[in-house]
Amino acid sequence: MAAPMVTFSLKRFGRSLCVLRQHQSCVAKKWNMCRNYATKTNILTLHERGIFDDIFPEASIELPKLLQSGPQCVYCGFDPTADSLHIGNLLAIIGLLHCQRAGHNTIALIGGATARIGDPSGRSKEREALDFDQLQTNIKGIETTLRQVCKNHQQDIWKSPKELPPLRIENNSSWYRQQNVVEFMSTVGRHLRMGTMLGRTSVQTRLKSAEGMSLTEFTYQMFQAYDFLHLHKEYRCLIQLGGSDQMGNMMTGHDLVRKVTGKEVYAITVPLVTTTSGEKLGKTAGNAVWLSRDKTSPFELYQFFVRQPDSIMESYLKLFTFLSMAEIADIMRKHSNHPENRLAQKKLAEQVTILVHGVSGLESALRCTQALYEGGLDVLQRLTEEEMKLLFSEAPTTEMVLEPGMSLLHVLVKAKALPGEVTGWHIMADGGVWINNVRQRDPQHVVVPSLHILDNNISIVRIGKKRYHLIKWIR
Repeated sequence: MAAPMVTFSLKRFGRSLCVLRQHQSCVAKKWNMCRNYATKTNILTLHERGIFDDIFPEASIELPKLLQSGPQCVYCGFDPTADSLHIGNLLAIIGLLHCQRAGHNTIALIGGATARIGDPSGRSKEREALDFDQLQTNIKGIETTLRQVCKNHQQDIWKSPKELPPLRIENNSSWYRQQNVVEFMSTVGRHLRMGTMLGRTSVQTRLKSAEGMSLTEFTYQMFQAYDFLHLHKEYRCLIQLGGSDQMGNMMTGHDLVRKVTGKEVYAITVPLVTTTSGEKLGKTAGNAVWLSRDKTSPFELYQFFVRQPDSIMESYLKLFTFLSMAEIADIMRKHSNHPENRLAQKKLAEQVTILVHGVSGLESALRCTQALYEGGLDVLQRLTEEEMKLLFSEAPTTEMVLEPGMSLLHVLVKAKALPGEVTGWHIMADGGVWINNVRQRDPQHVVVPSLHILDNNISIVRIGKKRYHLIKWIR
């Protein structure tokens, strides 16, 4: 099945076209001002790569000044609504990594508490409640993924003697456990205005839906706002990073921090990854490409990016890799000369697979790719048992005892890979049968272990272009 083409959503929260044009003009001026303060610590210059979509407050020039003044603290939240993050979350993680590379302190906040409430942003109905055990499993899975991606980046991509500031991982359930609900509402709730909260796009969309919106969901933005306040007080965190669909929640956090402390804080958004039909690419739409190896293998992740169209290659290389702009320009120039070689797609897939699964993950993905599309016996022999199961997970398997003098036709008919001897004879003679990626045209050819059986006692049979069958030999 072909991978869905992915584009980026630049939603501006339902403004009219006239206001939108004024806003875009303002944003252009804002990014120009950011460049005027450009230093290697000013992450806002990453707008040129497309990493950062918007900032809030819009008209402020204080943020680039602040970034220029020294290391700052930046956080991004991830709700553990599943046991893995997915490719839709990857840009936010990459945003945090860029902040690390610029010398800033980063916090990944796992929403152990807020996941029980459920973010209504981009959803047509309320999330199902998570039980405690599942929530703990999800938290552990997401923490593992975050640490693994940071480790892969440090070891295999950063490649600098300079040590990056460590990623701090927090869980917001640690501070909500101590909260008294009455005290929380009386101290936090009084600073938030109902009119403003009701005006958020995520709230308005749900209020107008057939299902409506529960009080629990409505309070989500209050809890996310308090997370910002808590991290601001504990770690002097001044910047929140999130997807562009989170801007409303992030603005609520900005308002709360400013009202309680009198300090100015900021929000930066990354683009949303969407399908061509505009759906958010993630678990809700049922099209998730997971960052956990157990849910999406390195081979499947690699193939997802290899199958993306030429039209988005340049933007994807800027967004999903840490290659320099000069390197990307060189790749695109070479790609344009021979697009059929898919050089840009392969480089993109390589870099993302290394980031998510490390060099060993890339090596596995390449072995599987060669085995399925290119390789002969030597490539198939190098596949691990795990890789074999992955590649041929849907192929029927037949156990068979090897007997002297067995012909290929007899074996394939007995394994039900071919429908019968007469039809099977014609299929083989016409070149429609491959064993271990080698075409077999002679139905009477005797089974030769070194040729037709791999070292792991498996024969990989392919009939036509895509129909696979495994024969497991018992000797």
